[in-house]
Amino acid sequence: MEPSPPLKSKSTTTPPPPPPPRPPLLRRLVTLDTTLSQRLHVLAKPSLPHFILLLLEISADFRFFFPLSLSLLVAPTLTLTPSPIQIPGPGASLSPIQILRPLLSPLILGLLLDLALIGLIKLLFRRSRPLYNKNMNVAVSVDHFSFPSGHASRVCFVAALLHLSASALADALALLRPTSPFIDRWIGADPVSAISVLVLVAWTWAYATSFSRIVLGRHFVTDVCAGACLGMFEGLVAFRFLRF
Repeated sequence: MEPSPPLKSKSTTTPPPPPPPRPPLLRRLVTLDTTLSQRLHVLAKPSLPHFILLLLEISADFRFFFPLSLSLLVAPTLTLTPSPIQIPGPGASLSPIQILRPLLSPLILGLLLDLALIGLIKLLFRRSRPLYNKNMNVAVSVDHFSFPSGHASRVCFVAALLHLSASALADALALLRPTSPFIDRWIGADPVSAISVLVLVAWTWAYATSFSRIVLGRHFVTDVCAGACLGMFEGLVAFRFLRF
């Protein structure tokens, strides 16, 4: 009688270990961020006109703001006068569009840089939108993610670029002033003060739009803060390296 073959041992394969939990400090920071963001959303939204919040959202939307900025760069109406503007120097002259193009080109390139960086960072972090946001209309795939805020980065980029370009804008207005009665009435005798008001309006718009992202429940507080810091950094990069 032949001996029976040895019994095969049962498989002892263990399932893969679960992913490591978040560090306690990071978990507490995320909880604090979520709680603070929801508290601001609940407290501020009823007291602010909804249409103004949506208007701020639309004004900083890339699909609206980029075509508008691009049209300013290529619009023939920027040539306010058929004759060139004389500037100091023998035989030196510039058309109005030549004066404004060096100020608009970093705006266009900076907006494209912002779009690329925001999309990349969102895909890397993949943080979900606030759960208490019931009316979020997703436009493109990266808008499923929350960190950082693209609206906050965009408005702070524009405000920072205007702030850094204030001197150049004042010089451009001074050159354009003789060509247009409208510009002459608007800036008066002091183009520097007019640009200071413009920069103040831009920063007010940036702060209001950034805050509206939290009030509307589109983003958390840290999303907005990170987006604002990124936008100001992009403004510096555009001012230093994207002018031509």
